[in-house]
Amino acid sequence: MQGNSSEGPAGPAESGAGSGSTAPPEAPEIPEYAERVLDLTERIPPGCVMTYGDIAEFLEEGGPRQVGRVMALWGGAVPWWRVVRADGRLLPGGELRALEHYREEGTPLREAPGASDGHIPRLDMRRARWDGEGG
Repeated sequence: MQGNSSEGPAGPAESGAGSGSTAPPEAPEIPEYAERVLDLTERIPPGCVMTYGDIAEFLEEGGPRQVGRVMALWGGAVPWWRVVRADGRLLPGGELRALEHYREEGTPLREAPGASDGHIPRLDMRRARWDGEGG
């Protein structure tokens, strides 16, 4: 896996600083399923997205909640903004960082109606969704 960002949608990963230990903490082993989720996330091309359910379906294992758990625990090391909700709404708390990535990558967006979601656009899922092939 390549380290595209040290921050996931919830913020920076804990560094273990201040623990009083001189040796770096041992990283827990990532389960095989989590590795598969993260590997697929890295393959999503810039400007494209997959839903939590899309990833589970592509891997033929788990479901959206399991993929979400993997992303919550280890997603900061991969392009987490490319794994999204099926309705195209941006995740609360990470929407501005994600939006910055989407605009930088040219991910198709739909402008939000004036009174919804604080005017945060949604993803245009019809155009942005990647099927896991090619890329």
